[in-house]
Amino acid sequence: MTKEEFTAVVDRWYDPLYRFALSLCSNSEDALDLTQNAFQKLARNQEKIRDLSKSKSWLFSVLHREFIDNYRHAKRFPKTQFDTAPLPPDEQSKQTAERQIDASLALEALAQLDERFRAPITLFYLQDFSYKEISETLELPIGTVMSRLRRAKDQLRQILESPKKNTSSAPVPFPRKAQENG
Repeated sequence: MTKEEFTAVVDRWYDPLYRFALSLCSNSEDALDLTQNAFQKLARNQEKIRDLSKSKSWLFSVLHREFIDNYRHAKRFPKTQFDTAPLPPDEQSKQTAERQIDASLALEALAQLDERFRAPITLFYLQDFSYKEISETLELPIGTVMSRLRRAKDQLRQILESPKKNTSSAPVPFPRKAQENG
């Protein structure tokens, strides 16, 4: 692979690969690391890709395997995270804010899915992968991909339709005044 071909592959697949990584790990720093690692492995293993049209599935497969390895490592050795101060509110139109709320709810619901369901549904709906491409990327039979997509959609529907347990919107009972009999 020439330098120009490598640059073309990076330009073409960087954003979709990053979005896939972000959907898997829900953390922009980790998503950036996963994306960079995938391209770093591509740079080291350029000779393994003879057909540039296969670079897409190769990159997504590498990223997915890297995510699984990191996930397993994090389970064994959990990180301690510190709370950060919230960012100041943005001045946006009401419609944009509503879209962001809907998008954030969808991403929260997606993050609640088990990884084995999250990866196929992300590839299918957010990356427009075909069943065959998902099958190759995740190294699963097509039937398994289809069943995981169905289960993921069912779980997402259940998560999004379930009522939120929000205690701040619960009515606050006021004490009744004792009636004065005079």
